[in-house]
Amino acid sequence: MTLAALRQSAPVLDLVRSFSLEMTAKDVESLDAAAALIPAGTPISVTYLPGEELPARVAAAKAVKAHGFVPVPHFSARRVLSRGDLMTFLTTLRDEVGIERAFVIAGDPPAPMGPYEDALAVIRSGLLDTAGIKTVGISGYPEGHPDIDKAKLAQAMKDKLAALAEQGKQAEIMTQFAFDADAILLWLERIRQDGVTTPVRVGIPGPASVKKLVRFAARCGVGASAKVMMKYGTSITKLLSQAGPEQLIENLAERLDPALHGEVMLHFYPFGGLVDTANFINRHYSK
Repeated sequence: MTLAALRQSAPVLDLVRSFSLEMTAKDVESLDAAAALIPAGTPISVTYLPGEELPARVAAAKAVKAHGFVPVPHFSARRVLSRGDLMTFLTTLRDEVGIERAFVIAGDPPAPMGPYEDALAVIRSGLLDTAGIKTVGISGYPEGHPDIDKAKLAQAMKDKLAALAEQGKQAEIMTQFAFDADAILLWLERIRQDGVTTPVRVGIPGPASVKKLVRFAARCGVGASAKVMMKYGTSITKLLSQAGPEQLIENLAERLDPALHGEVMLHFYPFGGLVDTANFINRHYSK
């Protein structure tokens, strides 16, 4: 089978077909440019980055919806300054955008900047109902977390899923981006054995320079050793080269077994290259 045929094979197309994307509040113009390449109804996450104010985040979510996509605003628990700020964000999204989905994460500050220690605290606050949110995404870490051991990560996932179930909300797990198919598949198998049946969106990088990939990996605590990068299909010695996730996607599609790994979709991290990522998906995996 040729490389082009492999990328158009049924397992690959099935895996890519229900993909989601990520953007920042600064990417509205890029979204405008990429919109024609993205299927209607695609979930697009709007991140909660430091230095981006509420109006910009809301405007980005509004742009996502205006293009016919599904906005999934992020809530970074430790960056929320007060209960009132969280309420304002939620009610503004409700009134100006209309949302049914959100992604809640602890965030990277070492200590909370307000009353919320972690994602579970935001979920348990009950305020997500204020915006009519029905589906909540939570985080997953196939390659582990630099500051939290695996047992604590597993328990935190169970606690969040239990809290969402108690509130009658749907859940989805969206993972940190990863390079290593072996690590992803092992993690999926482990959480399924642990009783987690929630759909998972596996985070993978969009096309980017190796230098950018390694930089983001170091910032996020993702494995980026020479061995892992070779598994990914590139080398850290080729810092100026462009690298794409084709090999990772094909490896996952070939080896995923619903009986072992459950329901799995892809989530693309564009790293500022939203148009490049949309072009990449459209060029390789549209049919």
